[in-house]
Amino acid sequence: MEKTDYTEQKIFLLPELQRKVAQWKFFDQKIAFTNGVFDLLHRGHIFSLSQAAKEADHLVVGLNSDVSVKRLKGANRPVNDQYSRALIVASLLIVDAVILFEEDTPLKLIKSIMPDVLVKGGDYRVDEIAGSKEVIEAGGRVVINRIMEGFSTTSIISKTGQ
Repeated sequence: MEKTDYTEQKIFLLPELQRKVAQWKFFDQKIAFTNGVFDLLHRGHIFSLSQAAKEADHLVVGLNSDVSVKRLKGANRPVNDQYSRALIVASLLIVDAVILFEEDTPLKLIKSIMPDVLVKGGDYRVDEIAGSKEVIEAGGRVVINRIMEGFSTTSIISKTGQ
């Protein structure tokens, strides 16, 4: 198997991901979930994903689809299409699965895979995080990691003058 084949196998549709998560849970392995756009991968993203990966045996990353990104970030985003973003995130060793979602928040996705740990970076309160109530009610936990200041896709784009 070529290494690129392995990377592409880490990009899932929902039914496939649900089966994979069920396998991991059968073996009593913990699942962490985080989400984002991950448009221009930078040091802040790597920090955030690394922190999330420390929380469980497997890290699932929900990736906003192109349509979702345009709604949230504007007509000029994303810079990279959803397949390119998914492939880049899936190529990271710390990431076990990547799945695209169309909605503005990953609530539906979180409810369908029910991770053990929901990880979000930033200045959120637990009650502001999509899926936090459901994960906690199912016996899981929510972790809010600090963000690495000075690193954002928006600031990178503004430096290039676009």
